[in-house]
Amino acid sequence: MIRFTPSNQASPRAGNVLLSEPFLDDPYFGRKVVLLCEHNEEGSFGFVLNNFVDIDVDEVMDDLPKLNTRISVGGPVKNGNLYYLHTRADIAESIEVVDGVYMGGDFDQIRDLLLGGSLTSSEIRFFIGYSGWSPAQLEDEIRSRSWFVADVERQDIMRTDEENESFWKRLISSMGDGFTHIANAPSDPSLN
Repeated sequence: MIRFTPSNQASPRAGNVLLSEPFLDDPYFGRKVVLLCEHNEEGSFGFVLNNFVDIDVDEVMDDLPKLNTRISVGGPVKNGNLYYLHTRADIAESIEVVDGVYMGGDFDQIRDLLLGGSLTSSEIRFFIGYSGWSPAQLEDEIRSRSWFVADVERQDIMRTDEENESFWKRLISSMGDGFTHIANAPSDPSLN
């Protein structure tokens, strides 16, 4: 079950997810879920969890095996770079984002573990680019009701088997009474 923080009282923190409001007309963020990896006085950044592309990780990075996972466009910033989240505390130089989910770490170690089969596709997910906000920008967007702020379970952060919009709809619906109509709203408000 997702835990919702009312957007008018939200003080986002690393580990929260941002769920876009249903009519946000943006190619990167419309009907998207963003894991917030860092939020402080210098700004915020995170990864869009549900903006999948039809490309395999071994096509993006040399020396990586073919994995049974999908890559998501993490956002519009530095979209020439590959980023990753994983569930392995033993990866050197990793940063814990939320309980049991880590960001980054020693890429050579990651590659060796993947090639050796001791790091599986269910324990890692990849992103092209990331999402970023300047200082106070995210708070302004939350106050303007562009985002709902919530907490989710680790398995939702790591899953890549659900389609883009259905993932967003499921998380919005699970926020409790009064949110099912938001999840079922058409993306074009004139069709309502």
